[in-house]
Amino acid sequence: MKYSPIDSNLFVKNRKKFTAQMKPKSIAVFNSNDIYPIGADSTLPFEQSRDLFYLCGADQEETILLLFPDAMDKKHREILFVRETNDHIAVWEGAKLTKEQATKVSGIETVYWLTDFDKIFFDLMTEADTIYFNTNEHYRQAVETQTREDRFIEKCKKEYPAHQWAKSNPILQQIRGIKEPEEIAIMQTACDITEKGFRRILEFVKPGVWEYEIEAEFVHEFVRNRSKGYAYAPIIAAGNNANVLHYLENNQQVKDGDIILLDLAAEYANYSSDMTRTIPVNGRFTDRQKQVYSAVLRVKNEATKMLVPGVIWAEFHKEVGKIMTSELIGLGLLDKADVQNENPDWPAYKKYFMHGTSHHIGLNTHDYGELKTPMKPNMVFTVEPGIYIPDEGMGVRLEDDVVIQESGEPFNLMRNIPIEIEEIEELMNV
Repeated sequence: MKYSPIDSNLFVKNRKKFTAQMKPKSIAVFNSNDIYPIGADSTLPFEQSRDLFYLCGADQEETILLLFPDAMDKKHREILFVRETNDHIAVWEGAKLTKEQATKVSGIETVYWLTDFDKIFFDLMTEADTIYFNTNEHYRQAVETQTREDRFIEKCKKEYPAHQWAKSNPILQQIRGIKEPEEIAIMQTACDITEKGFRRILEFVKPGVWEYEIEAEFVHEFVRNRSKGYAYAPIIAAGNNANVLHYLENNQQVKDGDIILLDLAAEYANYSSDMTRTIPVNGRFTDRQKQVYSAVLRVKNEATKMLVPGVIWAEFHKEVGKIMTSELIGLGLLDKADVQNENPDWPAYKKYFMHGTSHHIGLNTHDYGELKTPMKPNMVFTVEPGIYIPDEGMGVRLEDDVVIQESGEPFNLMRNIPIEIEEIEELMNV
């Protein structure tokens, strides 16, 4: 892995939070992700299951974590199963975790080879009444393939039909949404790497460059700072491309007079950052671009102040909508009649700002975290309002990642990334 080692105490704390909510005489099992094929002998780069990583830090394929707080044998209350290495694997793929290394990474004393799993699991299931299955229940999930976790659940239901089943996801939604200090520090590193990439391209962008060239400049800076690269597929949308919310082609030449919407960020140690900035191709915003940009920035600043303990996510979005409505009237994009006659299910402002303002961020860009209960300290949210005007060939979105505090305004992990018009113009015209 490119990233610096993470103190195993983080994973010890995470497991304690999870096991504290398990039912008596229950087992929870977490499987690593598959390595997915492309075709022939090609595969996608391995990405660890974020739930398994959160609980043990093992960043390796064919890994299983088993938690059984009530196991009769104390050494079986936490078990990590890892793939056994050999000389052939070491030559072709690089050495895998030894048992000693797996303990150092995870803080789990009992480590077995994966080949021992079925035998040990059968023995422990004779002591257990309930098994926790780990299913993906994120509100935006759209899984169309059978995962390693799915296959395990299917096999388990067939072989242990007398056991009760429970869900890991509600516990994970609760505990993963509130970040430990170590997690916030890792996310700060991801944001700092993103800042380096953004400052690099402010010197690079000019009329005539291509969107994919900007993409390459960012990834160069990310990887040289120990990131794997982008936390999610980068959006580099010049001119009217910005009005396609998930524009991913990044294949157009940027033109003098246009602005570029940059929605991209670095990952670090499997944790995401999520940034959006909008910059002028020629280094100077036009008066109209400044008007729209300033409106979005005001909405972002006001929305950020509202992210405090006790706030309900859905109500927060409604309040942001009211602020955005006022700004759109000021820009001449809406009038009072539009608002008076709006459909309550699709308010007038949605014509120009059709997505949400915030989402949890952490080990996933759209992270696990409770949304129907009041916000809590140390939750990390994005703040990302935008205004999209196809008729004027521009879209502006601005986005930072912020940590909710015990009291007062959130702490901005992207506070050092230029966002004010004057600073962006100054840096682009050095």
